[in-house]
Amino acid sequence: MQYQVFNYIQELDAFLVNPLFSDRATELGLSEWSPVVFLGRLFTLDNDFGEHWFDNWDEREERSEEAKRYGINDHDLFIVNPERFQDGRDGPCHSSDARKAFWTDVLKSFRISDDTLIQISKEKT
Repeated sequence: MQYQVFNYIQELDAFLVNPLFSDRATELGLSEWSPVVFLGRLFTLDNDFGEHWFDNWDEREERSEEAKRYGINDHDLFIVNPERFQDGRDGPCHSSDARKAFWTDVLKSFRISDDTLIQISKEKT
């Protein structure tokens, strides 16, 4: 089985974690304060910096009122901040707009298999 990790909310230009993915990640013991923390670590060269890939409280607050109109708690929003997707060590190599477009597309289409989730859960320390 494949799980869609995120659902994109175009009106908010933000993502919510797909409930089916969240349930499975939680069931397998992969969730911490968010069910996508472990994925951020993998996306960022498999290190703990990745747990902060969606530390974007200012952007969430900016969308708070509109999120409420859709019945969404702003704390549940995951927003692509292109500056969080570059570290300045040997670049950046692309513009903020290009990084934003790229990561938005990646997260819209991001699926992960149950086999991979199970493997990761077995190796979790």
